[in-house]
Amino acid sequence: MSKTTIAVVSLGCDKNRVDTENMLYTLTNAGYALTTAHDKAHVIIVNTCAFIESARREAVETILEMAEYKKSGSLKKLIVTGCLPQKYADEIKSQLPEVDAFLGVKAYTHIADIIQSLSADAQAAQTVQTACVDTAENENRFLTTPQHYAYLRIADGCDNRCAYCTIPSIRGAYTSRTPDSLVREALNLTQAGARELILIAQDVTRYGKDLGGGAGLIPLLQRLSAETPVQQIRLMYCYPELVTDELIHEIAHNPIVAKYIDIPFQHTHDRILRLMNRRCTEKTLREIMQKIRAQKTYIAVRTTLMTGFPSETEEEFMHLCGFVKEMRPDHVGVFTYSKEPDTPAASMRPQVPEKTKLARKEKLCQIVLDNYRLLNASLVGKTLPVVYEGIDYTRGMFYGRTPYNAPEIDTLVYFSGEFADVGNVYPVKITGYDQYDLLGEINQHELAQ
Repeated sequence: MSKTTIAVVSLGCDKNRVDTENMLYTLTNAGYALTTAHDKAHVIIVNTCAFIESARREAVETILEMAEYKKSGSLKKLIVTGCLPQKYADEIKSQLPEVDAFLGVKAYTHIADIIQSLSADAQAAQTVQTACVDTAENENRFLTTPQHYAYLRIADGCDNRCAYCTIPSIRGAYTSRTPDSLVREALNLTQAGARELILIAQDVTRYGKDLGGGAGLIPLLQRLSAETPVQQIRLMYCYPELVTDELIHEIAHNPIVAKYIDIPFQHTHDRILRLMNRRCTEKTLREIMQKIRAQKTYIAVRTTLMTGFPSETEEEFMHLCGFVKEMRPDHVGVFTYSKEPDTPAASMRPQVPEKTKLARKEKLCQIVLDNYRLLNASLVGKTLPVVYEGIDYTRGMFYGRTPYNAPEIDTLVYFSGEFADVGNVYPVKITGYDQYDLLGEINQHELAQ
């Protein structure tokens, strides 16, 4: 009898991706075969995101799409995991009868047992399991990223309780993994070929606050740098109030840490920041940017900004625009506010009309684009290290990213050359730019040295 074949669809953020990779390892370790062909799978797992309404809509659409393979493919069982069943299990159970089992964000450690029980009883009723199981020390994963980089989740949950966010009600309290466990996993990941580790959590800067005993982000960075062969460590999701002088110094002076930091500002007007329950002020944000820019070593700053938070006035929005024009963060993700049930912001008045949110987003995005043009123009003629990650056949060019760019979310460098091997770093002379992205060619002179 052939093995049960399983396909997994992973939605949402890179933290969700890590859950998926842990689940894939559990399945392969239990003897199941994996496939990317949905029509050939006996079991399909959809790992969902439920952070905002658009993510929930995408999740439901994907679930219904996968359910069709019960009619047109080999699908026998459909399982939904992650944030959607964790938060909305009661609602979706009746709305999605096509689903055979629901598992919450940490219950996926039972995934192999659930599949076995469903297979043993073809008539089994829907299974719903959202009880949290401690998976914080899970060190084994089936990687879905390109071989040369991997995400390292250093904590789960969140204690910040921003007024617009549902994460604490889904993921629970902030829980750091132990430094020893993270070093062991980093060794596993580098042994599998990862040269770059991207540290993630809902709040990376809060790492270790719940552990005591001197645990913290800076000691962790120093241990990973000293005790593993990783070539580069990148920091994502660093909350402003915990971006200390010491952390900036570590980024600037530790040769293993990428000269890059992601700091989600969300807004820059003090009244809106207070309403958001953010623990920073415009002054704090300016000081952080000034301290980073004052370093002799250039450090790229990524941030995220929100338009249309409840009661945001045109004047407050223009204040945000002025900050972005002046401080010019290197990378900016712009989002419109999403009204989420059971969050304090959902009951705030007045709610900004959707049309206004979108118009403000468009205006802010234009400012961000203008900043990119200024930055890109300053790089023309320079040679930058670029890790090669793929080919754009339409352009007929390789593409990759510099140390100042994170994968999947930041801009790219498109370059020409005779050859390139995925994951290798090449000296690329920047010859121009196309809106957000840089254009260049491999610097043969430096390559030969």
